[in-house]
Amino acid sequence: MKPAPIVSSALPKLQTQSRTYSLTDFVVMQAIGAGDVSASFLAQSKHNQRHYTLKVYEKAKIVRQRMVERVNDERAVLRECKHPFIVHLWAAFQDPSNLYMVMDFAHGGELFTLLRRAQRFPNPVAMFYAAEITLALEYLHSRDIIYRSLDPSNILLTKSGHIKLANFGLAIKCPDVTWTLCGNPEYLAPEVVASKGYNKASDWWSLGVLIFEMCCGFTPFGDSGSQMKIYENILNGEVKYPPYIHPDAVDLLQYLITPDLSRRLGNRRGGAQEVMDHRWFAEVTWMRLLKRDIDAPWSPQLEGGDGDTSQYDKYAGVSIHSEKLGKDSFSNIFADF
Repeated sequence: MKPAPIVSSALPKLQTQSRTYSLTDFVVMQAIGAGDVSASFLAQSKHNQRHYTLKVYEKAKIVRQRMVERVNDERAVLRECKHPFIVHLWAAFQDPSNLYMVMDFAHGGELFTLLRRAQRFPNPVAMFYAAEITLALEYLHSRDIIYRSLDPSNILLTKSGHIKLANFGLAIKCPDVTWTLCGNPEYLAPEVVASKGYNKASDWWSLGVLIFEMCCGFTPFGDSGSQMKIYENILNGEVKYPPYIHPDAVDLLQYLITPDLSRRLGNRRGGAQEVMDHRWFAEVTWMRLLKRDIDAPWSPQLEGGDGDTSQYDKYAGVSIHSEKLGKDSFSNIFADF
């Protein structure tokens, strides 16, 4: 049975991209994510009947929390990206209350959930997901985009089990260096923690932390509930590798989770190709993987059909609050939506 629509009110039509969209173009169903200033919903287009993720930002909260630039950057970065392992932005629009982004719906939910069920992944499974993430990072970095959000909760799985990088709220177009301290504390590179200024190399450190977590079931620096202790562990830089990690994975991690930027793979002259050429990835056929011509190790069982949200947590009481008509005090600062 499909969930009852959460929103059905008539809203003014607003122009975006090459055609006009509004909330009335969609049947908004179950909430599948919620944060401080945004929420995500399963939504079905009334035009093509396809299911999408509808991310909704409350304008007043964005302005109050001084996140205008961040949200505008998120929309701009997503509009630029077209890659099989990055969530696609199909449309963006607004009404007097909210901003809306229509994106791919990933039926498999978060990699975080799958990892917690498995506790840790076998070496070939960790390698598969790491390889797809590597291709996504290569693409972003070729466009001078630093992702800054790499952790299992921001990696979604499609109905065929392949990954989609999601949540680009911290992504930034940056050909040089930036200084903003942001991201999951357990995944931050030491140059980020130390506020020294950092570049795309920070994403490769985060990839190393993610590979470690996939192989071990825990992160190398997050053994304390204290954020300051996590930062201290990162700056100390000592990583203890359990004996069950594949030796080739350990070798790769020692070249990713390193504070020495001259040694960190991905940051050297060979760029992402040096990561891809590492012997841990020796069995990966990169072009086939890019075409998703290799079966994923897991895919969701969609008993509820194409709108199945069984892989997502439930968010009771989360809905879209929107004015039908009225003065829009913020339209000028969100002109690109």
